[in-house]
Amino acid sequence: MTPEKLCELAKEAMSRAYAPYSGYYVGAALLCSDGTVYQGCNIENASFSPTNCAERTAFFKAIYDGHRDFEAIAICGGKEGKITGLFPPCGVCRQVMREFCRDDFKVYMITPEGYELKTLTELLPSSFSL
Repeated sequence: MTPEKLCELAKEAMSRAYAPYSGYYVGAALLCSDGTVYQGCNIENASFSPTNCAERTAFFKAIYDGHRDFEAIAICGGKEGKITGLFPPCGVCRQVMREFCRDDFKVYMITPEGYELKTLTELLPSSFSL
């Protein structure tokens, strides 16, 4: 799968977000090593703490289906469903990635002009994992 196709799938997932409180829609597309892709969107809640990020939605769907080997994720976000800039994963999502992904796991952060690529190690240096 090309990075561009993965990014397109993240953009598609963004349209399914439930974000009535912040108005920020986020989409993610997670590529498994076998080529399977899981999409995720952010899902907000009035009390905020049960809100789930797009990245974790994709990961949890994949893990439920038995996948544990991941290659890359594409992430996009913006106000009212329009990509407005870089949407890097939050700290909690980075730690979930650390739990299941290698140091060279690719994170494509979509911009209006294209994407920026970082590895998990670049996003979460000196991280802790078992």
